[in-house]
Amino acid sequence: MNPLPFTTPAQVTTAIPPVRAHLERGGLLAYPTETVYGLGSRALAPDVARLAAFKGRAPDKPFLLLVSSRQMAEQFGLVFTAAADALASEFWPGPVTLVLRGAEGRLHDALRGPEGGIAVRHTSHEGMAQLISTLGVPITSTSANRPGTAPAPGAAAVLDLFGDAVRDGTLLVLDGGVLGNVPPSTLVDCTSDAPRLVREGAVPRAELRRRVGRYAP
Repeated sequence: MNPLPFTTPAQVTTAIPPVRAHLERGGLLAYPTETVYGLGSRALAPDVARLAAFKGRAPDKPFLLLVSSRQMAEQFGLVFTAAADALASEFWPGPVTLVLRGAEGRLHDALRGPEGGIAVRHTSHEGMAQLISTLGVPITSTSANRPGTAPAPGAAAVLDLFGDAVRDGTLLVLDGGVLGNVPPSTLVDCTSDAPRLVREGAVPRAELRRRVGRYAP
């Protein structure tokens, strides 16, 4: 299948039914975000395993989840510490990913990192937020690249990297245009009372501290 246009509100609405059907068949998705193009799936064990094999990712390195609201994260049992609450209030939706405790029995343990938490971000990409809201469940996310290479900046680059998977129906591509040179999301571990900066990305540490003070890492 050719990439589905995913730029205007009308294009997003048109894309949702085929995306839903593709994911329900266990398919994988390539899509734009507010940072880089991502690869994702449903947050179910077989789909997560399929995505890990497709990406060539170590099985003990989990994927993050994209949600359409904080309420969706809480609906699945993820727990916001005081720091996570402050960071989410200031930076969500946006390019800050929080590692949160909770969701035992609601989200698969394959999504957990070594600290026991699950990484989650309320995406500020309007099309993806609408898609996820309509689906009613989070989707997994990892950068659209081969290990050790830069993320694909657009749908054409995704096709260059993963054309065989697109042609055989494994991967469906959403074409949201070419993205700028934006760093990946900033990643903060909020599984304990003291937040810890795991990766400095689109939002630098100084900005975290300026806006949330003692709740920043």
